[in-house]
Amino acid sequence: MHKGDLLYTGKAKSVFRTDMKGILLMEFRDDITAFDGKKKDVLSSKGRLNAQVSAYLFRLLEKNGIKTHFLGMPDDTHMLVRELEMIPLEVIVRNIAAGSMVRTYPIEEGTVLEPPVIMIDYKDDERHDPLLNDDLIIALRILTPEELAVVKELAHRINRVLSDFFATLGITLVDFKMEFGRAEGEILLADEISMDSMRLWETGTRKSLDKDVYRFSKGDVMETYARVAQVITSAGREN
Repeated sequence: MHKGDLLYTGKAKSVFRTDMKGILLMEFRDDITAFDGKKKDVLSSKGRLNAQVSAYLFRLLEKNGIKTHFLGMPDDTHMLVRELEMIPLEVIVRNIAAGSMVRTYPIEEGTVLEPPVIMIDYKDDERHDPLLNDDLIIALRILTPEELAVVKELAHRINRVLSDFFATLGITLVDFKMEFGRAEGEILLADEISMDSMRLWETGTRKSLDKDVYRFSKGDVMETYARVAQVITSAGREN
């Protein structure tokens, strides 16, 4: 497998072409950012830990019948993925009110959301990822009504699998962000699922186990990431 031309560079990942048709190489870098890039650092091993967690969770979802772009891990920081036509949306599932939801709306942090709330942002850094409603998504021709229904149904299914899994580890999945892409008329889960894209609380204490540790200087973020990765991979060895 040959690492080809750089296709895309994001805040913490880079995507490269390969010599295999329809297969890309995604590199998890050690960069970490917050607040639209206003806060940024490079933290040793951060990319490796996020890649490790993402790979485990993609495999878990695949076992539960949810198709993803994940193909394999040639090394600790690179992931082979299926090339997709990416959909420019960030799909957020919220199980508990926290973060921007609490800052924006009159709801108390920690409020359990039943059923879970799906919020969808337009993925555009220059526009600061504005919130969309269903009508706007369809008017902008990002998704058809049928595709939007598929994305929401997938989001709920993914949430159930992940929430149940984390509950067995003594961790509460507060909320998380997903991206999707199209391949041959099918919508697949893409991007990553890691401590960068999830809000995780230690069950009972609400201690942050995610990027909020970095955002709000709550402690040693790399110690936190390493702890979460170790708990997840230990569960994998037991299963």
